[in-house]
Amino acid sequence: MSSVNGIEVRDLWMKYGDRRVFEGFSMTAAPGEFVALIGPSGVGKTSLLRCIAQLTDADHGEIYAAGHPMHNLRGRSLRLARRDIAYVFQQFNLVRRRSAITNVISGRLSTMPLWRLTTGLYSSVDRKAAYAALDRVGLLEHAMQRSDEMSGGQQQRVAIARAIVQRSKVILADEPVASLDPEASVSVLTLLRDIVIEKRMTLLCSLHQPALAKRFADKSVTLRAPVSLAKNSGRP
Repeated sequence: MSSVNGIEVRDLWMKYGDRRVFEGFSMTAAPGEFVALIGPSGVGKTSLLRCIAQLTDADHGEIYAAGHPMHNLRGRSLRLARRDIAYVFQQFNLVRRRSAITNVISGRLSTMPLWRLTTGLYSSVDRKAAYAALDRVGLLEHAMQRSDEMSGGQQQRVAIARAIVQRSKVILADEPVASLDPEASVSVLTLLRDIVIEKRMTLLCSLHQPALAKRFADKSVTLRAPVSLAKNSGRP
């Protein structure tokens, strides 16, 4: 798995304070696969996604994403690897006062000079890619609308369009529908599933709702409650 554009986690160990979040945890997700992370709050779903993107360090284990050995990367090598990994957040992480198209173009930041983003002088290639992505998520007519004037479902679609223009191979989605109503939730998950299939991307998506995971995911991984270190004498 480490040589292909999926996700593989091997023997992951991680603790927070007096709690062991992961004990020898392993999982795989293949290109073109929608994998759901299931479990209540506090079991480590966000921690796992952050470990995969190397936003958080685990205590032990190997993590491969989009062909990159994430656990071994630092500095410039890590920044380059993250180009292949898009992150979709529960609260969208959009610049609220900026237009949809500007938020989408920010997904190209890793391949453009910073001055283009700050001045708004984007290349024709970046603009074309951003408009195409908004069209794909059904928001082309809202390209110039400010994100804070959009519904929650529309804002999450903008965030997905931003992931598309990043041209990533892996999407990590952290509770992407937790703040949406049922209709918008279905719409967003349908869009994510379709894009994953079309582009042969790998999606690891944390969800609270087992029913949605059963409906949309190819497989589910259930995380259990953290273990107290006082009751466990295993690996440090």
